[in-house]
Amino acid sequence: MAQRSQVIVLATALILGVARAQNGTGSLTDLASYMTHINATRNDSSPVVLNIDTKDTSKRNATAPYLYGMMHEDISHSGDGGIYAELLANRAFQGSNWNTTNLPDYNGSVIGVSENTIEPVAPVLTAWNTIGNGTRILLDRFHPISSAVPTGIEIDFPEDATGEHGFQNYGWWGMNVEPQQYNVSFYVQGNYPRNQANLTSFTVSLRSNLTGEVFASSTIANVSVPFIDSVQLFTTLHPNRTAPNSNNTFVVSFDGEAIRGQTYYFSLFSLMPETFMGTPNGLRKDIAEAFYDMKPSFLRFPGGNNLEGFSPQTRWKWNETLGPLIDRPGRPGNWGYYTTQGLGLMEYLMWSEDMGVERVLAVYSGFSLDIWGVSGPSYPLDRMPEVLQEALDEIEFCMGNITSKWGSVRASLGHPEPFDIKFVEIGNEDWFSSTYPYRWKFMYEGLKAAYPNITYISTAYNEASASYGYNITIPPGVLWDTHHYEEPSFFVRGFNFYDNWQETTNQPGAQVFLGEFSAIQIDTPSHAVNFSFPEDKHIYYPRLVSALAEGVYLLGLERNPNVCKLASYAPSLQDFNWYNWTPDMIGFDADPSHTVRSASYWQQWLFAHYRGTQSLPITNSEGDYNPLFWGATLDEGKNCVYLKIINILGDSVPLTVNIPQPYKAVNGTILTAADLNSYNYIYNQTEVVPKPLSIPASASTPASYGGAAKFQWDVPRFSLTVLQFDL
Repeated sequence: MAQRSQVIVLATALILGVARAQNGTGSLTDLASYMTHINATRNDSSPVVLNIDTKDTSKRNATAPYLYGMMHEDISHSGDGGIYAELLANRAFQGSNWNTTNLPDYNGSVIGVSENTIEPVAPVLTAWNTIGNGTRILLDRFHPISSAVPTGIEIDFPEDATGEHGFQNYGWWGMNVEPQQYNVSFYVQGNYPRNQANLTSFTVSLRSNLTGEVFASSTIANVSVPFIDSVQLFTTLHPNRTAPNSNNTFVVSFDGEAIRGQTYYFSLFSLMPETFMGTPNGLRKDIAEAFYDMKPSFLRFPGGNNLEGFSPQTRWKWNETLGPLIDRPGRPGNWGYYTTQGLGLMEYLMWSEDMGVERVLAVYSGFSLDIWGVSGPSYPLDRMPEVLQEALDEIEFCMGNITSKWGSVRASLGHPEPFDIKFVEIGNEDWFSSTYPYRWKFMYEGLKAAYPNITYISTAYNEASASYGYNITIPPGVLWDTHHYEEPSFFVRGFNFYDNWQETTNQPGAQVFLGEFSAIQIDTPSHAVNFSFPEDKHIYYPRLVSALAEGVYLLGLERNPNVCKLASYAPSLQDFNWYNWTPDMIGFDADPSHTVRSASYWQQWLFAHYRGTQSLPITNSEGDYNPLFWGATLDEGKNCVYLKIINILGDSVPLTVNIPQPYKAVNGTILTAADLNSYNYIYNQTEVVPKPLSIPASASTPASYGGAAKFQWDVPRFSLTVLQFDL
C-alpha cells in the first residue's frame, strides 16, 4: 500500500514556494513517463454480450448512497492560498515555510532550509514590501493584538516623506481582481512619541504589480489611531473591471507629507472576496464550485497527516480553530508551511452544510508524526483519557444541544442548530505506529459508548502486520480506511478485490472506505511505487489512463455496496506554484480562469452523477471482463438504467446489451481523448472532459426497444462511457 506520509521528507525538500510541474507544452510522446498501454490489459477485442436483469428485484442491492465524496487537508496550499478565500499571504505574521532533509551522519530527517534562518517556522516578512523612499518595515512583537496573534509589523516613515508612501502584499503568488466586493480589514496602533494626536487617513487599493494601474480604491479618513490598544478598521473595494492577469497587489498607502516621521503597528490584515454561498470567512468560489458540481456525498476533514502534527503539541487542535481570527494562533502544518487555521472546524462544518453533504470527521487518536520521518510519539494508555475527552468535546461542539458546554460555544458562533455527524474517523494512517491496537480500542469503545449511532472508521487493518506484527479486527458496521497510491495496473487487477472480501478476510460485517487513492506512476516491472517521484515513472497530472484505471477499481466498489461505502480521491487540490504531492484532482493558481479539473476529476464527476439507487444483476453471455469492464444500476427516481462501460484496450470492442423490458430512449456520455496520456492543463482544460455520446441510429430499432431487440455499439478505444436507458 502506498504511504503518503513518506513524502514529508521527499516532496517538501523542494525550493520553497517553487512548483515543479509539466506545463503541457510539447508532444505527449515526449513525456518521460509515456505509456502506450496498461500492462494488465488483456489484448482481446472480441465481442461482449451483456444481459441486464431489470425484472427480478430479489437480486438487487441498494447502492452505497455516500460512495463518492471529498477529502481535504491543507497540503500543497490547498487551504491557505487555496479553497480558503483569503487573498493575502502571511496576513498575520504567524509563521513561515521550512523543509526537511537528510544529512550525512544524522539519524532520519532534520529541518533543512527555512525562510527564517534563525528559528524555523518563526514569523517572516514574506509577501510584504514597502512603497516610497525610506519607508521601513520590520516585524513587531511589542504591540500584540492578542495572545494568539503576537506578531505584527512596524512601519516607519522618514521625516522627509513626500508623495505616496506605504506598503503592499503580493498575495498567494498574485491575486485575482474582478468586479465584486472585497472586504478589507486590519488592526493598527500608533506610536505616541512620534504621532501624538494626529488624525490619519488610510487608503487601500488593488493594483497591477506590472503597470501600477489602480483597479479599486477606498480611503478610511481621519482616524484617531489609538496608542494603548489596536483598533480594527474596515472598508470595501469594488473594482469595475477585471484585471488582465493575477499579478496584482493589495496596497495600504498614505500621503507622505501627512505621515512624516510617524510610526504605525499593523497586524492581521484580511482581503476577502465574495465567497461560495456568501458564507463569511468562507470558500473561494471557483474551487468550491468545482467540488459542488461533482455532486459529492461527504467531506472528510481535516486530514490526513495534517491532523497529527509533527509533534503532539502542534497537532490540529480543533478548539484553537474557532471564533474570531484574532483568537486563532495557527500552527506549523505537516507540509512545510505555517497554516493560519482560518479554515477551521466551523468553516469545515459550514462547507459541508453549504454543499449539503455528510461529514467524515477525523479526530486525533494520540499519535503524531515527527520531523524524523514516518514515525512519532504515541500517548501511553494511562493518558488516553485526555485524547478521548478531546474527541468527545469536539463531537459535542458539532452535535451537542445549546445547553451543553461545547454546544453553547457553537451557538455563540452563530449556529445554534447542531451539525449531524454520521462518520468519525479515529486518527489517520495509524499503521505508521506500533500503538494503534490499544489506542484504537480505547477510542472506539469510549466514543461508541457516548455516541452509539455514529459509524466509526479505523485507519488500520493489516498494513502494520509486517512492520509491527499486528492486525486490527474491524467490528461489524465499522469501516476500514484504506489508501492506495498505485500504478494503473494495480487498479485494473483489483477490480474484483472486494468480491467476497468479508468472507476471505474473516471480518463479517466490516466495511470499507477508500479514503485516498490515485494512479501515481506508470506501470513498472517491479510494481513497486517510487515515492521520490522520478520523472520517468511519475504521473504529475491525472491522465486519461488515470481516469480509466481508477474507474475500473471504483466499478469494483460499486458492485459491492454491502462492503464498500465511501471513496474519495486524494489529494484533492494543488496550487501550481507549490506542491507537496502530485497528482491532484484539481489544480489552481491565483487566476480562477487557470483552475484545472483533471481527468480523474471528470471520472469522479461521471460516477457521482450517474450512481443509481439499486444495483442490477448483469451477466455476460459472450466475452469476459478485461479489456471491457462494466456495472449497471437502476435510478428509481428517474426510472432509468445506467450502464457504465470502460474500455482499457487500444481498439474498439463490439458490445451488445439486452434489457428484458421496453425502454424509450438511450443516450450516453463518454470520457476519452486522443491519447492514453492526454491530460488537462492551464489553457487546455478540456483535453479530457465528458462529452455527449453520438449513438448511431443503427444501434437499436426504435419501434422494438427492449424485449428481443438488441442495443449494439462498438465501445471506443480507451474510453469510459455511461449509457442511460430510459424505461
